[in-house]
Amino acid sequence: MTAAAHRYGLDMLIFAAHPDDAEIGMGGTIAKHTAAGNRVGLIDLTYAEMSSNGNVETRQKEAAEASKILGLAVRENLGLPDRRLAAVPEQIDLMVSAIRRHRPRIVFTPYFIDRHPDHVMCSRMTEEAVFNAKLRRYIPEEPAWTVDMLYFYFINEVHTSQVLVDISDVQERKMASVRAYRSQFMPAGSEQDWVETPLTGSYVEMVVARDRLLGQQRKLAFAEGFVPRGPVTLDRL
Repeated sequence: MTAAAHRYGLDMLIFAAHPDDAEIGMGGTIAKHTAAGNRVGLIDLTYAEMSSNGNVETRQKEAAEASKILGLAVRENLGLPDRRLAAVPEQIDLMVSAIRRHRPRIVFTPYFIDRHPDHVMCSRMTEEAVFNAKLRRYIPEEPAWTVDMLYFYFINEVHTSQVLVDISDVQERKMASVRAYRSQFMPAGSEQDWVETPLTGSYVEMVVARDRLLGQQRKLAFAEGFVPRGPVTLDRL
């Protein structure tokens, strides 16, 4: 292992507004990297306590199951208020501290255009946290940390991808992590226990179709798309 590799705490750190966001958007990429021996961490900003179906306890059990399926090295929840995420210091500073504590090489966050306002806000907050984390006079009692690259992943909508990851060999593992959230996609019980939402219809099938459509762009069975924040550096093509 190189000296540069030793300085990183995590190869990848993903921010998500709610448990299940990252699994939907980039579960295949996570699975592919953990299978290769990379250390991947995931930080949920909220417990999704405003979700129409399920509850916090159930959602946390589902998140733990999904984490095990994907082989995550770290999963944390910052406990920020669902539907009240805001780009304010008291919330962003928790993200800054997480970045500095885990020292990731790459950070991922939801794409900044999405039907869910929390996904959009998570994207903005992550950008600010990544920027602030490198400032040595910002919360000076914590060592500053500069992330090599920031990528955006898609959750609900799909926009033009600038980077595609072939997830054909791990697609089933990704979907197993998504289906772990039974309370969101396959609610059970009486009509009083759950309500119909955009997730309770054919959402899981739509995720599969989206990954297949992205893959077709490069003649792959399945792929996940990303947008980098800034140019991607390569040693050679």
